[in-house]
Amino acid sequence: DVQLQASGGGLVQAGGSLRLACVASGFSLDDAGIGWFRQAPGKEREEVSCKSNKDGSTYYEDSVKGRFTISTDNAKNTVYLQMDSLKPEDTAVYYCAAGAAILPITTMCLIRGMEYWGKGTQVTVSS
Repeated sequence: DVQLQASGGGLVQAGGSLRLACVASGFSLDDAGIGWFRQAPGKEREEVSCKSNKDGSTYYEDSVKGRFTISTDNAKNTVYLQMDSLKPEDTAVYYCAAGAAILPITTMCLIRGMEYWGKGTQVTVSS
């Protein structure tokens, strides 16, 4: 049974930082495609950042470039999203996802082509 457990969300002031973590069980992230997505109230789910653990390539949505960093710890089977310089528009439920890296990571990210999804963690940025 594959599970992805996200944590680290919370309430932070604009300009602050949070680090989200997603621990995978029942599925190795070693050669996987991994991603963070978010959904704000009344909006569709959108991609935030993805990484291929197969070749190390990454993708960042334009609005988070230079502020967010995706990383992995294979020993802990965990993926992180370091979020700095947070803005109110970053407020959303953040979801982690993972799947076999059978496509380029940008493609996997844009089509949300991940097999496994975790429950979200709420991030709220106050102005």
